[in-house]
Amino acid sequence: MCILLILSFAESAAADIPANETNKLSLLAFKSMITEDPPMIGNLGSLQILNMINNLFGGQIPLDLSSCSNLKNLALDRNYLIGMVPPQLGSLSKLVKLYLGSNNLTGIVPFSLGNLTSLRELDMSYNHLYGEVPNTISQLKNLRIFRLSVNNLSVVLPNPQRLWLAYNFFTGPIPESLSNATRLVNVDVVRNNFTGKVPLTLAKLDLVTLNVDFNNLGFGERDDLDFVTSLTNCSNLRFLHFGDNNFGGLLPVSIANLSTKLTTLYLEGNFIHGTIPKEISNLQSLNLLFMNSNFLTGTIPDSFGMLPRLGQLILASNRLTGKIPSSLGNLTNLMWLFLFDNRLEGGIPLSLANCIQMVFFSVSQNNLIGTLPQEIIGIPSMLSFNVSYNSFTGPLPHNFGNLSHLVEIDLSYNKFSSEIPNNLGNCLALNIIFLQANSFVGRIPNLACLSSLTYLDLSSNNLPGDIPSFLATLPFINLNLSFNNLEGEVPSTGVFSNTTATNIQDNRKLCGGIPEFHLPACLKQEPQESRKRGRKKAAVRLILIIVVTASAAALLLFLVLICCIWKRLKKPINSSLSREPLDFFPKISYEDLLNATDGFSSENLICSGNGTLVAIKVLNLRQKGASKSFLSECQALRNIRHQILIKVVTACSSSDFHGNDFKALVYQFMPNGSLDKWLHPTGETQTQSRNSLNILERINIAIDVVAALYYLHQQCQTPVIHCDLKPQNVLLDSDFRAHVGDFGLARLVPKFNMKENMNQFSSLGIKGTIGYAAPEYGMGAQISIPGDVYSFGILLLEIFTGKRPTDSLFSDNMSLHHYVKSAIPDRVIEVLDNSALHEEESGKYETWDEVWSSLRVEERQCLIHILQIGVQCSSESPKERKSVPQVHRELLMIRETFLPDGTEAELEQSLSNN
Repeated sequence: MCILLILSFAESAAADIPANETNKLSLLAFKSMITEDPPMIGNLGSLQILNMINNLFGGQIPLDLSSCSNLKNLALDRNYLIGMVPPQLGSLSKLVKLYLGSNNLTGIVPFSLGNLTSLRELDMSYNHLYGEVPNTISQLKNLRIFRLSVNNLSVVLPNPQRLWLAYNFFTGPIPESLSNATRLVNVDVVRNNFTGKVPLTLAKLDLVTLNVDFNNLGFGERDDLDFVTSLTNCSNLRFLHFGDNNFGGLLPVSIANLSTKLTTLYLEGNFIHGTIPKEISNLQSLNLLFMNSNFLTGTIPDSFGMLPRLGQLILASNRLTGKIPSSLGNLTNLMWLFLFDNRLEGGIPLSLANCIQMVFFSVSQNNLIGTLPQEIIGIPSMLSFNVSYNSFTGPLPHNFGNLSHLVEIDLSYNKFSSEIPNNLGNCLALNIIFLQANSFVGRIPNLACLSSLTYLDLSSNNLPGDIPSFLATLPFINLNLSFNNLEGEVPSTGVFSNTTATNIQDNRKLCGGIPEFHLPACLKQEPQESRKRGRKKAAVRLILIIVVTASAAALLLFLVLICCIWKRLKKPINSSLSREPLDFFPKISYEDLLNATDGFSSENLICSGNGTLVAIKVLNLRQKGASKSFLSECQALRNIRHQILIKVVTACSSSDFHGNDFKALVYQFMPNGSLDKWLHPTGETQTQSRNSLNILERINIAIDVVAALYYLHQQCQTPVIHCDLKPQNVLLDSDFRAHVGDFGLARLVPKFNMKENMNQFSSLGIKGTIGYAAPEYGMGAQISIPGDVYSFGILLLEIFTGKRPTDSLFSDNMSLHHYVKSAIPDRVIEVLDNSALHEEESGKYETWDEVWSSLRVEERQCLIHILQIGVQCSSESPKERKSVPQVHRELLMIRETFLPDGTEAELEQSLSNN
């Protein structure tokens, strides 16, 4: 094919141009030698067009091309050419178009190219050129298209009509002199390192396109967006991109006065605040509007419904409030609607069913309520549907099966109930199904026809019955069925043969499966005669059991009455301390604990009948409020059930041998102790085989903790405010997975009236722990979810700096929060816990700066982002703190950067409920 293309171009050139016999012979020689650099190409003196675009040519550009003195168009782009750009090309004085892009050319741009006075189009993008673009290029007055994207060049700007400088390493401010290129209509400098402000003088140009995405423009100041107002003079402006920079200030109302021809407006990923002006409906040609990842507040304007051509509306990750406007239903061309990670309320308007071209729909991480409208589910073009992290209720609409193109559905972390629709299996294109953390009941529907299904998460629901056999036949990357009521035998084939891809924990009636699941063996079914004999024996045993049980119950009742009378005679009953919370746990006596712990030795461990290691928390009842703390913890623990919270084995509320009250809680034992031990190793822990946590382990711990907070705040039947989050209350199991415990200060807040109940608790004197308790608590404020977020922010900073908030370093006006904030982003290595970077490969570096430099750019940016999350979560003002779902999402994205290739599936199972 390469030969035919080249020959066709050569023949075309020969047919159109009068040629002598020498040219004909040269063309024939060229045809016969096209597999390498043809040495006779310089003999084609009359050649005007040479087009070798998109072939497989390698080697260097032939130097004798300069002999083709009549050459006007030279197109060598999209090949595998190497070496330098020959300076001899500067002698082709008639050259109008020169395309060398998308090769592997190196070196500098030759000064001689400035001699090509007839040149109108120059493309050297996507190579490995470096150095400065010579001044001579700026003298090419006829140059209209100038592409240098994806090189390592600094530039002196010519006067073209179209300027592409994307994907380079240009630094400093955008030159004011750019406005002197009076013919310039398209400016694209995306993905460079330009800083400062966008020159107001650009408004002098008759711009059609201005793209400054992905730079470091702006200072986060209120006049950063003045250039937007100046651009209102550009009446032909159609594409305006200034996303992913550092622009701050209010979103100017003048944005609505931009050209009515404007079709694309990108301003995502900045620090822009204020409200969205309703006058934006003036931009009648607008097709793409990206305003996500800013700090926009207020409501979504109803006037959006007056943008008839709008196809993509992205307002995600802001602070928008109010309801989703029903006027959005007027946007019949709308294909993308992303409103996730805001503070929207109410339900999904039925009018959105009019958006019949909808492909991507996401309203996750808001405060939406109500049921899912059946009309919305009926949009047949839907590919992705995400309403996760809200408070939707009720059963799912039964028309999900009509979404034949649906690829992804995420309904997780809501309050959906009833059964999962059976016709979900009709969505043959489904690749991802996330239904975890709801209240679904009924058996798992038949999904056997979903041959593309790779992710299925049904965890934390109330699904009963057997595990369907068809699940073993699907090509899962991850399957999560944990925390349900499944029973019966676990398959041993397919995804069930891989414990890293399958999570079935806390389904207590499961049996069988591969040995790595550590499930009991399934009982084999006995022959019919044996079963009959067994039933007769069972009947006899049942009668005996009933008789013995009744006798024992009577005796036990008698003993209980005696004990009650004895305790009443001994001392008055404290009516203020209800014993009801203890009914949730199995009870053991003081004598059992005393004997099992060798007099409550410092080891603080007992061994129960099945050999399980546990940890015992004995309360000091002489301490003020200890009894209330015990009851608070029991009350909290009876309402929670999640694998990332410390599991309580039993409780003890009794009297010791001296008649004194005794209270203790028996927890599941965590082999790796508290997080505090790992962040601040003592002399004892430093002698262990390892005494520090690496970066990925710290990220995983942070994800576990924030997932626990989300469960406590949003998923419990009665929301729980922890009130005392700190490293001592985060315990690590054998896999270094974090479990949150110690609910002695926790408060239950009924959902139906959270604010009122918070006020009731404000007088309880919540103290928490100094350094971790939210500052508003010290001023008498009510307990709140933002209070827990503050504690998490301090904890996150401690995890990655290794410094306690009470460190002696922090005095006067300095705190852990300000200590880290002042180091972002340029001095992060100075505050990071060096032990987090102390991995095997770091031994070859002499300084920590070298270790920091050895990290990938993405890894350094993620570490900075982690500290920024900690700083924002620990802001003094509760309103400035991030939401728990937002933190959870951002940490999950950060973790992906640090995962080695091929380990995503390995971590998915152990962290799948996060």
